Amino acid sequence: MSAKIVDKVATMAMWFAGIVILGILAAFLLFILYKGVPVLSWDFIFGRSSDIEAGGGVGGQLFNSFYILILSLLVSIPLAIGAGVYLAEYAGNNRLTDIIRLSTESLATVPSIVLGLFGMIVFVNFLGMGFSIIGGALTLTLLNLPVLVRVTEEAVRTVPVHYREASLALGATKWQTIWRVVLPNALPGIITGITLTAGRALGETAILIFTAGTTVGRQMVNFDVTAAGETLAVHLWYVMAVGLVPDRVDIANGAGALLIITILMLNLLFTIPSKVLQKKLGVGNH
Repeated sequence: MSAKIVDKVATMAMWFAGIVILGILAAFLLFILYKGVPVLSWDFIFGRSSDIEAGGGVGGQLFNSFYILILSLLVSIPLAIGAGVYLAEYAGNNRLTDIIRLSTESLATVPSIVLGLFGMIVFVNFLGMGFSIIGGALTLTLLNLPVLVRVTEEAVRTVPVHYREASLALGATKWQTIWRVVLPNALPGIITGITLTAGRALGETAILIFTAGTTVGRQMVNFDVTAAGETLAVHLWYVMAVGLVPDRVDIANGAGALLIITILMLNLLFTIPSKVLQKKLGVGNH
């Protein structure tokens, strides 16, 4: 069999696999939206849990989802970028670097329910935070860090070496080179990592059940970080698991559709500015 035939067969196989994956994803999303979109209304999206019959609206849960996500990203992004830059630019091939990479990769493989139990033991019980938004956000940070660190390190490493050499040749210091040359060129990759992490965090349940709780305040908008903060994904699990709400299926369908729409909008929110910034900086025109 000639190399051209092998190449064509392999290309067709890859295209087929990609189409199958896209088809499964499209069918999954369309089914959830078909079931859930008719449930969505202004009262459902922005109402309180007791505002309308039975399970009520999900306004408080929707706010808590973004509030906990933002708090966790405010902690994890600076730590992850700092660690990624250190590993890519400063760390040598020594035992300490190997330990840091091994720890990061090990943390990435820990099941979320184990992180939830860790957060309950440390933040809820040992530090006395109880079921709270801040406890959930800090535990969610442990889920975000490994992915963000690895993505940042790889994004920094993909910046061409001659970019650094040109900057250093012009008299810039190493830190100036990293801040003004390396990070802007690595930014699209970092934003992609943040997008993936944010989408995963929005749909997280196990961690937040053990740390943020399954209750929500009477007000939709509540910035009290010590209050319990049920999120949209946790609410979806709760109404179906407990089984006490008569219209739980409708609430679950609506919450699932709203969660999918929210994640898609969040991806666009990160992706579009990233593409605009990439073109403005001329990133990728190597």
